[in-house]
Amino acid sequence: MKTPSQIAMTSDHAGYEMKQQLRKHLESKGIKVIDIGTYRPDAVDYPDYGHQLGEKIGKGEYPMGISICGTGNGINMTTNKHTGVRGAICWSGEIAEMARKHNDANICSLAARYTDLDLAKHIVDIFVSTGFEGGRHERRIRKIDL
Repeated sequence: MKTPSQIAMTSDHAGYEMKQQLRKHLESKGIKVIDIGTYRPDAVDYPDYGHQLGEKIGKGEYPMGISICGTGNGINMTTNKHTGVRGAICWSGEIAEMARKHNDANICSLAARYTDLDLAKHIVDIFVSTGFEGGRHERRIRKIDL
């Protein structure tokens, strides 16, 4: 898999600053970032933004997404409610790599309150540059959606 030319990103207030920094990081690598919000650090509800990203990724509007909230859990649970979404909470480069290789994850969820920015950049770089292995994993992926 080649690195996608564009990626969609969303966050709640806890992930706002990390999203801003990751957007700059990805854009410096030539990846167009579609920011789905939130657009300010004011308190918001993560499902409002997670559902928007989940819908767009599930419909195939964007090949990949990044979601960020305080723990990564709530926004990941929300995006995964959408058919065709395989969001993975990634806390290391190895987890991001395996999420792509074995699970064909299409959303990388990050925990802004527990992941420093340098590690988040490393995770995202691996996530966007790693391809799906297919093979035996393909039949498993087909069993995920209800």
